Amino acid sequence: MSHSHKLVIKRSSMSRPPPPPPPTTNKDQQHQNPSFQEINIKLIQSGEKERLKELLRERLLECGWIDEMKALCRAFTRKKGRNNVTVDDLVHVISPKGRASVPNSVKAELLQRIRAFLASTAD
Repeated sequence: MSHSHKLVIKRSSMSRPPPPPPPTTNKDQQHQNPSFQEINIKLIQSGEKERLKELLRERLLECGWIDEMKALCRAFTRKKGRNNVTVDDLVHVISPKGRASVPNSVKAELLQRIRAFLASTAD
């Protein structure tokens, strides 16, 4: 007895990506998410930027960050020779270490202050 085998090919349904969301106008985007430049202008005009900079200086001094950065600069200068180091050299070498070593608590406090400021000035 011979059995015939049928080869069944199923077409898989094409899955289509969902349609893109409707475009938003620039006015909608600006109202929802002010740009960094817009935030910066608000901070400057209100004087809040200077207050935040002073708060940052205080916190970095309190936690020893400023002394640590000064020590790194001195060590780099001694290693390379005082006459062989420029300010640009120091900035290039120290900046990544400096940014990475700012305590999370200081970052969080500044972010909270900026958010509170933005909430208080929301239109």
